[in-house]
Amino acid sequence: MKSTALRVASGGTAPQPFTDDELTALALAAPPITSLDANAVAWNGGIERVPSLLPNWYMPSPSYSIRGRGTRLVVVTLIVGFLVIDAFGLCITSGFLTFA
Repeated sequence: MKSTALRVASGGTAPQPFTDDELTALALAAPPITSLDANAVAWNGGIERVPSLLPNWYMPSPSYSIRGRGTRLVVVTLIVGFLVIDAFGLCITSGFLTFA
């Protein structure tokens, strides 16, 4: 597996990617984080974050905006059209209107 991390070669020439062995050696040489600061506070996503079961970094809250009348009319027309097609026992799955 190739790594996308880059390092500058000795002599300041073009950057070259780290190898997996170099990345492993750097990770093992780093000091471990054994404790948190006594004043550390958990980040809850800010004021606008709606409380949910999943954290914001895993799955952000959905965002939407209210659309105008034209968008609503198009959506309702499509839904009604599909319901009419189904009511007559027709199929439009492949994009062509056929008998089911």
